[in-house]
Amino acid sequence: MSHSPAVAVLVHGAWHSSLHWAATQRALAHHGVPSVAVDLPGHGVGAPVPTGYLQPGQPGFTTERSALAGITMDHLADELLDRLADVRPRFERVVLVAHSAGGGPASAAVERAPELVDHLVYLSAFLPAGRPRFIDYVDAPENAGAIHVPRVGDAGAIGALRINPLSPDPDEVATIHRSFLGDWPADRPNWRLLLHPDEPIASLTAPVPVTADRWGRIPRSYIRLTDDLALPVVTQDLMIAEADEVTPDRKTEVHSLPGGHSPFLTRPDGLAALLAATVRRP
Repeated sequence: MSHSPAVAVLVHGAWHSSLHWAATQRALAHHGVPSVAVDLPGHGVGAPVPTGYLQPGQPGFTTERSALAGITMDHLADELLDRLADVRPRFERVVLVAHSAGGGPASAAVERAPELVDHLVYLSAFLPAGRPRFIDYVDAPENAGAIHVPRVGDAGAIGALRINPLSPDPDEVATIHRSFLGDWPADRPNWRLLLHPDEPIASLTAPVPVTADRWGRIPRSYIRLTDDLALPVVTQDLMIAEADEVTPDRKTEVHSLPGGHSPFLTRPDGLAALLAATVRRP
């Protein structure tokens, strides 16, 4: 079987899906870089949503048990490993790109099967080497300035981290917009239709233990988003610094892009140019 030179495998963050990568994938294609966007379990067009979410008045939305309640970090990583195993035989170089909470499953997958990935890119993403759970950084004092997406109901009872992008409350919608898409024009509200209301609790709370011998042997880079409100740059820098302490002989290659948390939507050309340079590296 002939091998193509390189591919980017793109992993979304919490409440997002493969759809969010479409503009960046078009831009990557312009650079001659093929890409595969993954839907983790509980995400994508076919993912279940609470029965009242799309109904008038959203009946039962704040209390209905989520269909995603049983999804674990192993489930998330397993899906990604399946996609990587499918891609690996056809490409000489596989670059795994993870956004935000997608850094958890991406790191877990590389720890379990480092031979499937040649380079790991964290896009303002959870980098677990210093602290094993995303929530450990979300709740860190350094992250106190973050704009958190408003949650709906009791996560333990619901079995998921639930948000309401279709909320009738303009303040709630404005906070979600500011957190994820502060640099997206407010008069273009269709972003609300692309977000899932439910996210597996494991995305933020499950530990992702990684080791220097396995995860740490894969070259990694971090794309800092310097105006990010969902995961401020001070927290991004904290994760980078703590990861580099775990692998002092293989430190994180750091890049920066201006703007907020969702460059795949707001500035896909700039993001694609940076990713293409990494993917096509010899």
